[in-house]
Amino acid sequence: MTYEKPYIYLYLTSFLIYGAVFFSDSRESWTWGTFFYSFVLSTIVLVGFLVFRYQQHVRAARNMQSGDYECLSLEGELAKAYIEEIHKQHIRDINQIQDRQNEHYDFIVSWFHEIKTPIAVLHLLQQTDMDANSIREEITKIENYVDQALYYAKLDSFNQDYEIQKCDIIKISKEIVKAHSKTFFSKKIRILFKAETLEVQSDPKWLHFIINQLLTNSLKYTEHDGEIIISAIHTSKEKQLLVRDNGIGISQKDLPRIFNRGFTGETGRTHAKSTGMGLYLAQQLSNKLGHYISCTSKVREFTQFTIHFPLDSDPYLTLQKTHDE
Repeated sequence: MTYEKPYIYLYLTSFLIYGAVFFSDSRESWTWGTFFYSFVLSTIVLVGFLVFRYQQHVRAARNMQSGDYECLSLEGELAKAYIEEIHKQHIRDINQIQDRQNEHYDFIVSWFHEIKTPIAVLHLLQQTDMDANSIREEITKIENYVDQALYYAKLDSFNQDYEIQKCDIIKISKEIVKAHSKTFFSKKIRILFKAETLEVQSDPKWLHFIINQLLTNSLKYTEHDGEIIISAIHTSKEKQLLVRDNGIGISQKDLPRIFNRGFTGETGRTHAKSTGMGLYLAQQLSNKLGHYISCTSKVREFTQFTIHFPLDSDPYLTLQKTHDE
């Protein structure tokens, strides 16, 4: 009703003009002269109204950049609200891009700092009696950091580089353990498999990286003469891979945040340098594959990571089928 008031006033003014002219006419019969006189007066009022409204529109258009303008119609109000929403969304998108750029920058900086450590150790070993096991351990660390950088770079283009197929997670776990055999031997950590096989639907390459991050984490925080147990559970609702160690554990206040990007917590600060990206990447990739990782732990007793696999389902294939239909 607010936006129609000027037109209502215009109508009432024209009506009053006609009424006043005919009422003031002393002649009893209707004449064309009286009619044209009323028409001219109404036309003058209409022209004045149109000029006034035009000036209002011009002022509104000039003030549109500053946002300090009054809408002259309901359509204009809706358009203004729509433009403001687009502007807000644009700002949110820019902030999201900037946050993503800051994440990449922080990761690259921390990655360079972390990879310098094993390289420095290799240089030191080169100047002394070189121990083959130590060299392998440092090279393994470098390879892990490189893998983290590569998989982090692929997060945004994940759906273009994956292939769901049947994977034996126990077989993959054994391959990863074999690759870390020197570390197991040097730290005298026992490895125990409590399952022979368990097939899941996943991408073997990405799954290999995920399990490797969990196992690397267990190796890093399990002290000498420790033990790591890998087991599998098949329930009516899901399949699970469990990686359990009797290492230093994770405090309860840090536990809800261990999958956050760049989070290292008390463990990372007091026992070893860490980028805080391994578990973050493992969780992100798991979610993209339709899995997820949970963790339970008790300080100085144990830490157990569990990868939860839905029963033979591929979220991307399901989404694609829905789109095709």
